[in-house]
Order: sequence, then structure tokens, then C-alpha cells
Amino acid sequence: MRVLVTGASGHIAAAVIPELLGAGHQVVGLARSEASAELVAARGAEVRRGDLDDPDSLRAAAADAQGVIHLAARSLRDGDFAAVLAAHLRAIEVIGDTLAGTDQPFVVVGGTLMLPFAGITGRPGTEQDVLETGPGAAPEAAIMALAGRGVRSSVLRLPPVVHSTLDRTGFVPTLIATARAKGVSGYVGDGANRWAAVHTLDAARALRLALEKAKPGSRLHPVADTGIAFRELAEAIGRHLDLPVKSIPAEDAAEHFGGIGAFVGVDNPVSSTHTRQLLGWEPTHPGLIADLDEGHYFAGSAADRQAR
Repeated sequence: MRVLVTGASGHIAAAVIPELLGAGHQVVGLARSEASAELVAARGAEVRRGDLDDPDSLRAAAADAQGVIHLAARSLRDGDFAAVLAAHLRAIEVIGDTLAGTDQPFVVVGGTLMLPFAGITGRPGTEQDVLETGPGAAPEAAIMALAGRGVRSSVLRLPPVVHSTLDRTGFVPTLIATARAKGVSGYVGDGANRWAAVHTLDAARALRLALEKAKPGSRLHPVADTGIAFRELAEAIGRHLDLPVKSIPAEDAAEHFGGIGAFVGVDNPVSSTHTRQLLGWEPTHPGLIADLDEGHYFAGSAADRQAR
């Protein structure tokens, strides 16, 4: 299958592109800059220049593919959440309109952190949970609606932590950088709130399997660690940095953690039972704490870690 991957120079794509190539697919990576194009080519994909803010380039690239994995999105940590989500929704609509009536797969990455913001609290979120409200509701509704328009659409709600040696700018590097800067590894309140996690290589395999066999309108949770207490994550970081571990009052979270302060105290346990059954997917790589204990997140200088 000729597969278009947006966000092809990013963290997740670093694993998705080799996963697709290894399964015999032809991969076309969307790149908006020369630097991104060089990186995409080095990963073994054909380069296609384009941008989320250029609907014509998205439309042409999707029309030339037999399936799309949409990974590109501006980071929610940029602060302007409305603009981030609006751009994400526009890209989904452009690609979806292009694929309408083709019965081709369109796999879009979402996030399990949107579940509590939609009011799904007090229990693990499941694949059957619908985002009726909250910041992720409109993009996910658009993806689901495409199932009725002849698109084999699916959304993979990734957990907040996707970890591995490929992770440069995700939540874990951000928390580590914050701990170094503040001199403490922090958590909010009692730190009992839970976060889900998955290894990048396991997430990539789930994305490939969704492309190949997810049913139209599928909501999927490629999650390995279904709920790690945030304090346990903070303790692991503190242990490796030889820093004290400290509770941060909720009212001080934004100041202490910066752009991710709105998320650090959120309770986000997640079930992945349906996804494992539907895709025949099982995680095989180290869990979050085991991956942290391998030490790669803490090795070398900041410049060295950025260059890895």
C-alpha cells in the first residue's frame, strides 16, 4: 500500500516509517521544510513537500496515496489550544474530503488526555467512550463521521507518555528539564493521579495494524501501562537526577510546570482491552519505569540528548 504519513519528521514517525517499510508498504512522508525533508528521506520514505496550513498540498498528497496516517499536529504545549485544535480539525477535513468514497484507511492520532476533559473521570477510559465535549471532541467527531462517507477511518488515542530513545520533546523530557531547572522532581497534590504510557515502537506497530485492519469508525487505545501514579514517575526522575521529590500545590502547577501545568494533575487511567482484541496487538517493549531505569533519558549533556 502507498501510505502518506504526515508529521513524518516527528517522534512517532521515526518508528512508524520503519514499521511500515518493514511490512512491505511504500511510504510517502510529508515535509514542510528542507531540514524535515532530509530527515524523512534518511528514514527511508519518499519525500512530499507540504504543510498543514496549505490545504492544496494536503489534498494533492492524500489523493496520491492509498492510505493516510495523520501524525502531524502543533503541540498542545504551545499554549494556544484553540488554534492548535482548529488546525488539526482543518487537516482532518481536507484529507477526509479527499478520501471520501474510496474505502481507503485514514488513521488519525488523538490523545487519551482528552477523556477527562470530556468528563470521563473516576474510572479507566475505554475505547467505547465518546468525546461529547472538551477540546478533542470536534476532531474526533469528524474522524468518526468519515466512516459513513466511504473512508475506513480510525482514531488512535495515544497516552500522554510515548517513551523510548526516540523521544526528544515529549512529556518525559519536559518533566526532566523542569526538575533540573527547579531542583526538585514535582508532582501535584498527593501524586496519586494516574497517567497511561506506551513505548514508541509498540505505538508504531498499533498504527500499522490499524492502517491494515481497523474497521471504519474505530476508536483505539494503544496503551501498555494503563495507569501509573504520577508520583511514581516523579520519584523515578528524582532518583536518576539525585533530586528531592516534592508535592506542588495545584494552584502553583502552572508556574512550576509551565505549558504542561494544566495536564500534570489530571487523572487519566485507560483501558486497552478492546484494542488488543481487535488488532491482535500486545506491547512487547519496556514499560515506562523500566525504560526510565535504562538511563537513556538522563545520559550526557542537554546538547547530547538533543542530538541523539
